[in-house]
Amino acid sequence: MDCAQCAVGITRFLEKKGLEEVSVDFQTGEAQFVISNAAITVEEVKKGITKLGYTVSKESDNSLRGASLKLWISLVFTSPLLLFHVLMAFGIHYPFMHNIWISFILAAPAMFIGMVHFGNSAYQSLKMGVPNMDVLIFTGGTAAFIYSMIGLIKIDENLNFFETAAGIFTLVLLGNWLEKKAVNQTTSAIKSLANLQKGSARRQLPDGRIEDVEAAQIKLNDVLLVSAGEMVPADMIIISEEVLLDESLITGESMPVLKKTGDLAIGGTRLFDGILEGKVKAKGRDAVVGNMIALVKMARNDKPALQRFADKMSAIFVPVVLLLSLATFLVAAFLFDISYQDALLRSIAVLVISCPCALGLATPTAVMVGVGRLAKSGVIIKGGATLEALGNLKTMVFDKTGTLTTGEFTISEPLTSRPDDAAYVKALCYQLEKISAHPIAKSILTSFESFNNPEILPVFTKVWEDKGVGVSGIDEKENLYFLGNWPAGKSKTPNADLFLLINNEVRASFIISDKVRTEAASVISGLKARNISTLILSGDNESKTKKVASELGIDHYYASKLPSEKLDIISRYSNEKITAMIGDGVNDAPSLTRASVGISISNASQMAVQSAQVILMNGNLSKLLEAIDISKLTVTTLKNSIFWAFSYNIVAIPLAMAGFLNPTWGALFMAFSDLIVIGNALFLNYRKLF
Repeated sequence: MDCAQCAVGITRFLEKKGLEEVSVDFQTGEAQFVISNAAITVEEVKKGITKLGYTVSKESDNSLRGASLKLWISLVFTSPLLLFHVLMAFGIHYPFMHNIWISFILAAPAMFIGMVHFGNSAYQSLKMGVPNMDVLIFTGGTAAFIYSMIGLIKIDENLNFFETAAGIFTLVLLGNWLEKKAVNQTTSAIKSLANLQKGSARRQLPDGRIEDVEAAQIKLNDVLLVSAGEMVPADMIIISEEVLLDESLITGESMPVLKKTGDLAIGGTRLFDGILEGKVKAKGRDAVVGNMIALVKMARNDKPALQRFADKMSAIFVPVVLLLSLATFLVAAFLFDISYQDALLRSIAVLVISCPCALGLATPTAVMVGVGRLAKSGVIIKGGATLEALGNLKTMVFDKTGTLTTGEFTISEPLTSRPDDAAYVKALCYQLEKISAHPIAKSILTSFESFNNPEILPVFTKVWEDKGVGVSGIDEKENLYFLGNWPAGKSKTPNADLFLLINNEVRASFIISDKVRTEAASVISGLKARNISTLILSGDNESKTKKVASELGIDHYYASKLPSEKLDIISRYSNEKITAMIGDGVNDAPSLTRASVGISISNASQMAVQSAQVILMNGNLSKLLEAIDISKLTVTTLKNSIFWAFSYNIVAIPLAMAGFLNPTWGALFMAFSDLIVIGNALFLNYRKLF
């Protein structure tokens, strides 16, 4: 693809074929779609794209080899013509500079390359019904060439514009080459992640022998060995003893992480010392890195509102410019009595100085760089629209347990009137909580694991969980068991946090303590410094929620809320202003989905991660501030780029119509206008945060 409009054209073609969720990316040269109609196959789609003049390959190839060859051939022959033009502008003239045959010979290679290259692209875009920038370039360059050919036939040096025609094609080829080179840099985050899945590994065979294999040859359940300094080749369950892993490339966390037997070693992390032995759990697209790549690409495909607006403008840009060019010629020649030669040059200048690609590239390049910088910092954003919303955030809502607190609970001894009942109560709690993924349930399972003794327990016929309330069970004698919050409707709440009831009678209670995360206070302070209001939305009781809110200086809090009540509160806030919620539990999933932006931490429940649009990979809240700051910078960058793209065309086109810019300079300015937009996006990688 030669420009962003090519991607628009292919998108429309695929949509006309009945494909759904179509996304074509000019930056990476990738197309994604869903076939819901059995009447068309992938092979037929490939053939259709090929007929449009594009090459379809399995792997994305943004190679510059072909573009480089065309550019250098054109530059070698066109450079003397451009030099003649500059010298004559300074009053330096030599007879051979005006020789129309010399101009023709020097211009011919660039003209041939340009007419084939831009002509083919222009034809394909017209065939798709989405005229692109190359229509303007081909029309302008060809008009100058035809006019010059008339001069060649008449041997009239006053009609010699071969330098203009060749200069247009050569300078635009130069701009395209620089643009592709710059665009490739905007996808550096994806390339960095993809490189983590390459390389080789050492596989241990059943007979104890070790063999070297490529990463692509690794299979599930293979036992792999990793030495100090080497990269973990796939997601593995650790078999060996404790090891230290560098997860900075995945999570952005610089400190090494201690992993134990049974823990997950993420592919792409690096072993500090010793030997790691592990069994492959996931690889390729199913691994953590593979999922990160998929999410980064998903973010690129989800367009923010500003990009959708720019796409609409660029879709009508080329027809409007063609009409302006024709109007320029007619008005100049017939209304102002300007010579046909000057009128033609003005109309050609209008064609070649116009730049729809700057509009098409302004937002996707900024989004790609912003999403890439976030990925390198250990923050995954699932959509460009999400990035835009996060950059304009007004309210941040926190779940308390496991989000503002560590989620590592200390469970007290059972408070019961029957002290000899403690072992039975702990075994009963362990059995009931086995079905729950709630952080408190996990702590109970850890604390009471040694008391797991099914022989002393009744046989349960049914066990279920009510999200945000507790777990219940019925045994074979129809006895009802409940472990959770104090039941609604009972007159008085005892001074405890968790209650075990048998047939609606309290058998035991527990006091639960939890620590506030060490980074939580600085995060809340940072949000306030950014004029973002904060509140807690928790299912925990009033006293504990109030204590955390007071300790952290959070503006408002809601306590003892069920998932349905949380959903209502989030809906109200999100309807009023852009609101984000960060949570980690299954009961948070509906609220994360309903919030303007749902945020989850990587060690949260699977449902919370799937419901969120933003994932903090290292589970550290401090990354939240970094995510907001990078999003703000990205939104500012894309606004600046769109402003530049519009301003450039608004100023440049009238100047060309008035005759202040000749076509050669117009082509040069147009070629570099794209680079300003891309350069502005790339600068986002180096801008300082808040």
